[in-house]
Amino acid sequence: MPRSTAPSTAPPVSADHVRPSSGHGVARRASTPRGGRLWSALGVIVGTLGLSPGGLRAADTQIDALRHHITVGAPLNTTLSYLQAGNPTSPRLILVHGTPGSASGWSDYLTSPPPGADVVALDRPGFGESGPEGAVTSLELQAAAVYALFPTDGRRVVLLGHSLGGPIVARVAAEHPDRVAAVVLLAASLDPALEEINPMQWVGTWAAVRWALPRAIRNANAELIALKPELESLNRLLPKITAPVLIVHGTKDDLVPVANVPFMQAGLSGSRCVKTELLEGQNHFLPWNSTGVVRKAIAWALGVSC
Repeated sequence: MPRSTAPSTAPPVSADHVRPSSGHGVARRASTPRGGRLWSALGVIVGTLGLSPGGLRAADTQIDALRHHITVGAPLNTTLSYLQAGNPTSPRLILVHGTPGSASGWSDYLTSPPPGADVVALDRPGFGESGPEGAVTSLELQAAAVYALFPTDGRRVVLLGHSLGGPIVARVAAEHPDRVAAVVLLAASLDPALEEINPMQWVGTWAAVRWALPRAIRNANAELIALKPELESLNRLLPKITAPVLIVHGTKDDLVPVANVPFMQAGLSGSRCVKTELLEGQNHFLPWNSTGVVRKAIAWALGVSC
C-alpha cells in the first residue's frame, strides 16, 4: 500500500462499552462475495511487496536489517520470519497481517516505531519468508505462531490484528488471557455468518490452477475457504478474552463488512472493557490510509488501564 504521510481525515465516531450486549446500532448488510474479496486483496500483495508509488519499500535495507528468523517445534514445526524494532525492554506490540500479506506491510510502524513499544511483525505461516510452503488454515496453529513470539521474560503483550489477523489475535488472547494486556481488532473478520465462498474460489483449488497461482494468493484462498468453521470454533472462545479490546472499523469496508462490529461487541462479554471506533466513509486498508488513527489505537492499547 502507498505510504500514508498524514492521518486519515475521516472523522471517527467513538463509543465505549463495558460488557457489551447486542443491539449496538451497526446495520447488518450483505457481504461482498469472497471471490471478489480475494482478488481485491491482490492490492495488499502489491503493497506488502512494496510495488507502490513510494517504491520498493519491502526491499529497503532499513527493513531488511530488522528481519529475524526462529525455528519453532510442534505443533508448527517450521521457521518463522519476523521484523522487530523499537525498545526491546518496553511492552511488546505484535502486529498480525491479514490474508494475503506479510510483515513488510507494517513497514511504516517499524521504521518509525510507536514510542514505548517493542514492535514485532511476523510473516504468518504460509506467507512471506515463513514456512511452510502451503497454507495453514487453522486459527489455532496461526495463534501458536503468534504466541511463539511472546517474550520469554513474562512481559504482557499488546496484540493488533488486521483483517484475518483479527480472529488470530482474538484466539491468542482467549488462550493466554494472563499474558495479553490489550487487543486491537482492526477491520477484523470475526462473524462466521458473514463468510461466503464464491464458486470461483473452488476453481482456485484445482491442481492445474492452484500451482499457477502465486503462493500468497494460493494460501489466501485456502484460508478463506476454511474460515467459516474456524470462526464458529473461535466464537465459543471469545468470552475467555479478559483484556481490554479496541475495535476499529471503516463504515465503507467492502472486504470485511462493518456488520462484523456488533458481533464482536456482543461476543467479547468477558473483556474488562470494549471500545469501538467507526471511521466514517473509510475502507478496509486502515493500516495504510489511516495511520494516524492506527497509531492512536496503539497508544491506547499500550496505556489502557480499564
